[in-house]
Amino acid sequence: MNLHHGLPDGFNPDSYGAIVVGAGYAGATCARRLAEACGMRVAVIERRDHVAGNAYDRVDDAGVLVHEYGPHIYHTDNDRVHEFLSRFTEWTDYQHRVLANIHGTLMPVPFNHRSLLMAFGEERGERLYQKLVAAFGEGRKVPIMELRKRNDPELAEVADYVYENVFLHYTMKQWGKAPDQIDPSITGRVPVFVGDDDRYFPAAPHQGMPADGYTALFGRLLDHDLVDVFLSADARGVVSVEGGRVLACGRPYGGEVVYTGPLDELFGSDLGDLPYRTLRMEFETLPVDRFQPVGTVNYTTSEDFTRITEFKNMTGQVLPGATTIMREYSAAYVPGSGQTPYYAILEDASLDLYRRYRERVDPILNFHCVGRLAEYRYYDMDGVVASALELSDEIISSNR
Repeated sequence: MNLHHGLPDGFNPDSYGAIVVGAGYAGATCARRLAEACGMRVAVIERRDHVAGNAYDRVDDAGVLVHEYGPHIYHTDNDRVHEFLSRFTEWTDYQHRVLANIHGTLMPVPFNHRSLLMAFGEERGERLYQKLVAAFGEGRKVPIMELRKRNDPELAEVADYVYENVFLHYTMKQWGKAPDQIDPSITGRVPVFVGDDDRYFPAAPHQGMPADGYTALFGRLLDHDLVDVFLSADARGVVSVEGGRVLACGRPYGGEVVYTGPLDELFGSDLGDLPYRTLRMEFETLPVDRFQPVGTVNYTTSEDFTRITEFKNMTGQVLPGATTIMREYSAAYVPGSGQTPYYAILEDASLDLYRRYRERVDPILNFHCVGRLAEYRYYDMDGVVASALELSDEIISSNR
């Protein structure tokens, strides 16, 4: 990988056929494909001092491989995405499982057969489960709204239990909302799984962890003779949009620009700041082999944090006598604070503000927005890669 720290004096954007802003999934995917398929020389400009975006992982002082920006669980049903990423990594066979700490009892989520037995007792829980099987069939994920529509008091009781103990308080912490501010359409989608499969992504045919970690995956993804990666470099000093055209270092730029950052930042937030939720991570290393039975435990009825992640349970790393856990706290994102914007606030006002920013760049043929920040939407990792593959298809087609 042609890796540089900072932009060199005399950086010449015109020596590159494409400038990619951001070295996360979206930017790295586009950079690799434009270099391979078009023979373009590509400059990747990354504000952080590392590649891999929020998927970045590192070995901490205790020797534990941790995910710096929160747990990243690879899963996809998109064969193209899986084939593309598999060029750059082998995968472990990790199957993600999540437990909810409900008043001190660890229950599987999504709520399933075993959860029912734990919540309602063996006898009544089994009777409720058989009622679910009779109504919906096994292997189904049934939204709690559907349980309520059956006009059955016992099924409504199950729906109420899941709402109160799995969804409500967790969502209030995650999004900073009071109960009456939570969209009923979201509430109704909270599922109950009619079955015993306790995997969090049971329908995903491809899932696991990159065998050498995410940072190593990105190192291989960006390792191309035509790709230069500039870390600790702020693209706002290079790329701008003025008068309906792209400028690079203050001059009109005729190459392709792939932009993966927050779109309001590109314009100095002159129409207002796009709102996000951010996360604060607290890491703690403990002198034990294992702290909890699964990778993620959600704290749905207690604590200020939303969940605890134990990384060794995900990566399969063998390291006796030490483990690192991470507590995750959700908060409102404060622009300019150095916080990381994680989750777009997908409400009418913020979506309208994003649309107004987007209208400024959409007519510019060589400026392309891709990724969860630039597109202002929630994406899983595979969704980001899929979007980047589609965009790079379009750019490749127009440059042949």
